[in-house]
Amino acid sequence: MTQPPRSQHAVVLFAHGSRDPLWREPIEAVATRMRQLNPGVPVRCAYLELTEPDLPTVAAELAALGITSLSVVPLFLGVGRHARDDLPQLVQMLRVRHPTMAFSLKPSIGEDPQIIDTIAQIALRT
Repeated sequence: MTQPPRSQHAVVLFAHGSRDPLWREPIEAVATRMRQLNPGVPVRCAYLELTEPDLPTVAAELAALGITSLSVVPLFLGVGRHARDDLPQLVQMLRVRHPTMAFSLKPSIGEDPQIIDTIAQIALRT
């Protein structure tokens, strides 16, 4: 008897994007650190504009790998139009495009009290 496929979870770090190729380095550094901390969880980066890959491309790649659960983590400090409107619409479109994949849209990273505290501590360093 064959076993049903177990749930495969992945994380996508979602950021705005920039024409400057160096801009993405901190985003990629977070992904690298996540892979070091938990090598069993696939981690990808995706961008809204000006940088590739975009979220639909990454979601399709992960779906092809058999991922069944995907968390999208917005790496935005503030919650503007992109985080409030554009990203939820994009995730909803992906839910329609990939009905067998469960999507979880996390709050923007800048809303996390730990991030706020860490930034405050860094800013207070002398």
